[in-house]
Amino acid sequence: MSSSADQTVTDQEDTGKSPFWSGFLKPVFIPASLIIFAMIALSAVAASDSQRIFGTLNTWITEGVGWWYILIVTVFVVFAFYCGLSSIGNIRLGKDGERPEFSTIAWFAMLFSAGMGIGLVFWGVAEPLSHLVNPPSIDGQQAEGIAAANDAMNFTMFHWGLHAWAIYVVVGLGLAFMTYRRGRPLSIRWLLEPLLGRARVEGPIGHAVDAMAIVGTLFGVATSLGLGIQQIIAGLISLGWVAGSSNALIIAMIVVITGIATLSVASGVDKGLKWLSNINMGLAAALLLFVLFAGPTLLLLQSWVGNLGGYIAILPENSLRMAPLDGLEPINDTWLNSWTIFYWGWWMSWAPFVGMFIARISRGRTIREFVFGVLLAPTLVASIWFTVFGESAIIRELTVGDLVGPNGVVDTNLSLFLLLETIPLTTLTSILAVLVIGLFFITSSDSGSLVIDMLAHGGKTNTPRLTRIYWSLLEGVAAGVLLIAGGSAALIALQTASILTAVPISIIMAIAMISLLRAFRYEIAMRTDFVRIVGGPEEVSQPVTEESGDEVNKAVGPESGDTETELVVAITDLRPGVVDLHRTTGKLSFTDDPTPIDPLNHEVFDTQEYAESAEGAAALEDAEDAAALAEQEKH
Repeated sequence: MSSSADQTVTDQEDTGKSPFWSGFLKPVFIPASLIIFAMIALSAVAASDSQRIFGTLNTWITEGVGWWYILIVTVFVVFAFYCGLSSIGNIRLGKDGERPEFSTIAWFAMLFSAGMGIGLVFWGVAEPLSHLVNPPSIDGQQAEGIAAANDAMNFTMFHWGLHAWAIYVVVGLGLAFMTYRRGRPLSIRWLLEPLLGRARVEGPIGHAVDAMAIVGTLFGVATSLGLGIQQIIAGLISLGWVAGSSNALIIAMIVVITGIATLSVASGVDKGLKWLSNINMGLAAALLLFVLFAGPTLLLLQSWVGNLGGYIAILPENSLRMAPLDGLEPINDTWLNSWTIFYWGWWMSWAPFVGMFIARISRGRTIREFVFGVLLAPTLVASIWFTVFGESAIIRELTVGDLVGPNGVVDTNLSLFLLLETIPLTTLTSILAVLVIGLFFITSSDSGSLVIDMLAHGGKTNTPRLTRIYWSLLEGVAAGVLLIAGGSAALIALQTASILTAVPISIIMAIAMISLLRAFRYEIAMRTDFVRIVGGPEEVSQPVTEESGDEVNKAVGPESGDTETELVVAITDLRPGVVDLHRTTGKLSFTDDPTPIDPLNHEVFDTQEYAESAEGAAALEDAEDAAALAEQEKH
């Protein structure tokens, strides 16, 4: 890193004794912190009239940028499938021939953990029930009964399926490619280098990109933490351990859980985050299996298959559905704003966080493996989770009708615990659910703090402990202020924070998508395929040698003295217009330099990422070959 060197201090190992200011990028760290403090302060000031202010702001944002969110997220899905199905999919996220860092099973398990979170637990029962009793208006009509039940699961799957994970593909794929293939630091700004160039990326534009990524990630994580706190309190009320929710209880819960998260983030990934994540995944799986086997197991398994089919069927119709006339009287249906647009904003605010996590575990995989693994594995996990919890709730509501309040009101905080009251061992499963939510809170805050701190330090993986603690505490403060300031409109306040911070991130991602296509096209143009031609000595007069320099000969038969000579030919595609074929003589000539132009300009970095990347290894090999050739010429 050159021009940013004056903004940073020399890398230091995470000893826990580094000063607070050690190594962070001031043009990123300071503006991001100021924006976050300003947004928190505005939320606190608005507390006296929170419901009207957050409601108005939420409506303004969803109506103003909703069309953009619907369009760009669908474009992300197309981009992901194009990368996976085209020749781009053959590019390896690392050195050519490099094997994946993690086994396929371990990789899927980690993608599974990325696909889980407070959101799945919070909405697992609440969202399908909400769509059941308050379905969207389609052509002015609302479904009822069994039709509404089927639509409820289809819409839920739509929000948690391919579209959500295509958002993460854009960021995760870009980071993995730029870091493991081209040797750039693990930071959002470098996604734009193929389009903007290194100088701009290392300057104010790059600083602004990383600062916006930090703001979006922090409020995206804070939204999830706020949802988790609400549901934990609802669980404690259900268990009879507290009388009701209050600001004091909210503050106490945030202090306790954020304190644990801070201890975890201070202890490092191997000691804290990995240990807590493994425990939490085991507890979540245990809760899922218990609800599955304690409920109508066969019916749920049948429903899972049907839900997958229903989801696939509605994808084309709903991907670009806006229904602008549904917002007019007398329909006045705001379903799309409250659900789909909120989710797309929420996912995009999480994109730097989840994308970086996925990138870090995907070294050595091809882009095709990456795309379809990231798209399909978490989507399948979500389909199982929502079928077990959501379908169980729908069946209970249709047959007994005791999960939804008067006038079709679904208590989003309490709905999970109302379902658990309908199956055996209610107290045990409710305690287990509270533990799962609490641990998701801790791991989300922990990993979110690590990612934010990496962005604040220009992509460095070893960051000072104090700055990680700083971000962890700030996430807790943001979640607490949004909850308390929001009051009865706390959910709207949390949703508004995610949707608002996703606006700049969506623009960055759209530009990054174009930028990455430039880099991918260069990789494809430089790709060399090999063709093996086998013939007798008379047919191939110039035998090609292997890397060792030995002639490649192979006997035709065990007793025959005849040999076959192998000719290996390297073939590279040429872009249209660079070759001219003379019609009379048949002679080929170049009309332009056939060598593709590298959008990254073969920039060299004095970093560990560059040294370990495919480009760094190739540069080192070229340097060694040049040195050997010079030595030969000398002698």
